[in-house]
Amino acid sequence: MDSTLEFQLLNDFQRDFPLCPAPFAELAARLGVGERAVLSSLEKLRREGKISRVGAVFAPKRIGASTLAAMAVPPDRLETVAQAVNRFPEVNHNYEREHRYNLWFVVTAGSAGRLQATLGAIEKAAGYPLLPLPLEEEFHIDLAFPLQGGGQKRPAAARPVVPAQPIEEAERRLVSVLQEGLPLFIRPFALIAERIGASESEVLARIGRWLEDGAIKRFGVVVRHHELGFSANAMVVHDIPDDRVGEIGRALAEEPGVTLCYRRPRVLPDWPYNLFCMIHGRERGEVQAAIADLRLRYGLDQFPHDVLFSLTRFKQTGARYV
Repeated sequence: MDSTLEFQLLNDFQRDFPLCPAPFAELAARLGVGERAVLSSLEKLRREGKISRVGAVFAPKRIGASTLAAMAVPPDRLETVAQAVNRFPEVNHNYEREHRYNLWFVVTAGSAGRLQATLGAIEKAAGYPLLPLPLEEEFHIDLAFPLQGGGQKRPAAARPVVPAQPIEEAERRLVSVLQEGLPLFIRPFALIAERIGASESEVLARIGRWLEDGAIKRFGVVVRHHELGFSANAMVVHDIPDDRVGEIGRALAEEPGVTLCYRRPRVLPDWPYNLFCMIHGRERGEVQAAIADLRLRYGLDQFPHDVLFSLTRFKQTGARYV
C-alpha cells in the first residue's frame, strides 16, 4: 500500500461511512489530514482500480430482483460467450470458474419480470442454457473485511429472502444515482439531491432509513479484491440436508475467512448443491487450507461438495437496479 492514509481509507471505511453534508471533511478530521488529501487519495485509488466506488451496497432482492446464474460453455467458446453476457448492463459480475459450469454471473434488474426477460435474452445471445440460482436464505453477505485479517464479524442469522416491495419514483431516482457511487466532491449529497430534485436532508434521511431497515447492507468504500492482492477466490458448495442447512450456514458465516455464505436452490440433476460459501485469499494454497480446516472442524466430509476457483474475471461492477 502506498501510504498509511490509503490503507486507512481502504481498511477502516468499508462501512460506517459518515452520513453528513460534508463526509470527506469528517473523514479528514478523524484521520488528522486535510479534506483535499482524502479526496485526492480516493480518486487515486479509484483510478488505479483498487476501489470501484464510495457508496451504497444494496442488499440482494431488497430493491429490485437478482440472481446468480451459471452456464456450461465449451472452453473454446468461453471468451466469446463471456463478452456476449457482459454486454448486458444488468450483469455486474462475470467469472470463469473451475467446473463443467464454467461461467458464473450475477444479473440484477428493477423487477422480477425484467429479471426473467433479461435471463431469456442472455440465453439467446449466448447460445447456451443458463442455470438460475436465486438467493433463498442469507447467512452472511458483505464482502467488507479487514485487509490484514482480524476484525470481528457480526453474529450470523438466517434471513429468508422475500420479494422486494415496489419503490416510489423519488426512491428510484435516488437508487439510479447511488448505484454510480458518491461524487468525490466536498458536498456529494447536495450534488445528488440536485440531480434528483430533492433536498440534501431528504437524501441523507432516505439513505439512513435504508441502512436501518437493511435495504443497504453497508455504505462506504467498495474495494476491488483482485487489485488489492486477494486473487485466490473460491466458491465452496455443499449438498446439506435441508433440516441442517440453516444451522451449518450460520456457523460457517461467522468464520473470519468466509466472506459470503448463503443458501440457493438445488437444480437436479445438474446442480445438487444448496449451501454456498466464498473464501478469498492471497494464495491458492492458503484458501485450500482454509477450506480443509472448515470441513474438518464442522464435520462436512460426510456431505458431497465441490470447490470452484475463479480463473478469469470477465466483469466486476456495481449492481444496476435502474
